[in-house]
Amino acid sequence: MNDNRLRWRTGEGFAFELPQAAVSDRCLAWLVDAAVIAVGMQIISLLLAILAPKVPGVAAGVQTLASFIVLLLYAATLEWFWQGQTVGKRAVGIRVMDARGLPLSGTQVLMRNLLRVVDALPLLYLVGGASCIFTRRGQRVGDAVAGTVVVARQEAETRSLPAFSPSKYNSLLESPLEAMRLREQVTPEAAALLIEALARRDDLDARARVQLFGELRAHFRLLADFPQEATIELSDEQFLRDAAGILFRN
Repeated sequence: MNDNRLRWRTGEGFAFELPQAAVSDRCLAWLVDAAVIAVGMQIISLLLAILAPKVPGVAAGVQTLASFIVLLLYAATLEWFWQGQTVGKRAVGIRVMDARGLPLSGTQVLMRNLLRVVDALPLLYLVGGASCIFTRRGQRVGDAVAGTVVVARQEAETRSLPAFSPSKYNSLLESPLEAMRLREQVTPEAAALLIEALARRDDLDARARVQLFGELRAHFRLLADFPQEATIELSDEQFLRDAAGILFRN
């Protein structure tokens, strides 16, 4: 049976942790999303009822197609654009993330939502619920196949962070649009991991430190593509210190 935290560990045994979303929170988020979908389907039905007399025989087919599209794309679309959240997940304070701590890919989002048909068997998500309870990382079948996990965002946002010293000169601030994009795109979990890595860098040996900072830099470069002239002379650690300076400056 799983515990309450998800852990990422380097080769040196240096670990990062995030709180795992409780099954009850995931169920509540699902109920909120189900209500949103029901309202959306009702609106579609009303619109089709208005159009039905004008296009007899077509409305039923359109409604079937619309139902399929809404059920399939509702969660996938929102999780892609809202960084792993739907209306229900945002209301409850949980989010989907890559199991390795990397940004979610479109393939992962689509895969985990396509496999809802398996998780929903035989009814009321019994397969998915059982999988969440008895797997180590609380993954339903769709999460296991897509390589995703669900974490509790609220705790990660409010927990205390280690102190770090920002750079006196931050070349990334010379690109204000990309700096703004970084602040908009980064998740609280990723920001917390960044600060922990910088604050505890002396706990790692040279090889693990280089590997960890290289992976973190690659992650943050995916969120905001700063001009080459602003980053070419920056080491991975310096780039991350400057990124942290953007995220946590007043």
